Amino acid sequence: MLLKFGFVTISVLLLAQTLPVVGNNLNGTVVSVGDGDTIRVKTGNKTVTVRLACIDAPEMKQNPWGQQSSARLKQLLPVGQGITLRSVETDKYKRLVAEIYVGNRSINVNMVQEGQAVVYRQYLKGCPQSKDSLLQGENTAKQQRLAFWSQANPVMPWDFRHRATQKTTSQAIQPQQQNNCDPSYPDFCLTKNSPDLDCRDISQRRFKVLPPDPHGFDRDGDGIGCEK
Repeated sequence: MLLKFGFVTISVLLLAQTLPVVGNNLNGTVVSVGDGDTIRVKTGNKTVTVRLACIDAPEMKQNPWGQQSSARLKQLLPVGQGITLRSVETDKYKRLVAEIYVGNRSINVNMVQEGQAVVYRQYLKGCPQSKDSLLQGENTAKQQRLAFWSQANPVMPWDFRHRATQKTTSQAIQPQQQNNCDPSYPDFCLTKNSPDLDCRDISQRRFKVLPPDPHGFDRDGDGIGCEK
């Protein structure tokens, strides 16, 4: 299949584009597309945010790859497009994590095959039916140096986020900074109103956590954050 994107025409072998749609399925309509792995969908009388399962698109600040990924997803999922969602879970941001199908074609796999997203191996167990297609599609995109993989030294989206969030943290609290530090984390200075973080986004481990714990670092409620 020939795909035109920007000023480049690329040839992509679309593998396993007729994956079975199984599991917890919902029908919906695309309302909007955010970045390359997040959309808004109307299903029934609700509008929900959907995070594409098992893949990770470049961040929008990873210019131009993030913008290209978002633009391609808008082409694949125009406003009003009818879709089927195979739900995986609801994440801590209250987004529905799901595989998205147009007919029997997996949009998640499509994005990976074109090099517009990468396989998010940490969460790959959520997509058992499309796991092989995702991995094979990424390998092909790498070999053909498509889109994101055309860079000499691509930075994975999760690494890019980690580097960005590290800039918001400090190892020690300075007196003049205390008013800007989140009191939920007294062992180090995490600035108030920081973007939502996971334990993988910070270097600290086994630190004291006080309510309300806005980042959810203390998952078992024992007052200690990021124990593992």
